[in-house]
Amino acid sequence: MDRWTLLTYVHSLAGPVMMLLYPLYASIIAIESPSKVDDEQWLAYWILYSFLTLLEMLIQPILERMPIWYDMKLALVAWLVLPQFKGAAYIYDRFVREKIKKYGGLDRRQSSPNGKPRNKFVDFLTPKKGEQKAY
Repeated sequence: MDRWTLLTYVHSLAGPVMMLLYPLYASIIAIESPSKVDDEQWLAYWILYSFLTLLEMLIQPILERMPIWYDMKLALVAWLVLPQFKGAAYIYDRFVREKIKKYGGLDRRQSSPNGKPRNKFVDFLTPKKGEQKAY
């Protein structure tokens, strides 16, 4: 096997490892740790990764004409994932949270018992204490 073939295999494995396997592992570690800071980083990552995947599906014909799209996506995801950068938490704090506040996704006037803001959609989906949802 020559170097170019090996490099091609490594390049094709980098995406799934960087975009899925490492975040999956780090998310499990974050859930099991007592800190909530890492939970926020990984939840923000999965939100952004889902959005990126949906966007990719919508503009697939355009992306097919960009031969460097995969490399650009890999670099973006590396920035989102790597703990040195914490890009996912940064993007979420800077842009997503602001849009949610602006368009009324979070009602700051009402608080849940733990002091966090209530979300009307989440409240609709989750059963109240002593109440069961019929599925």
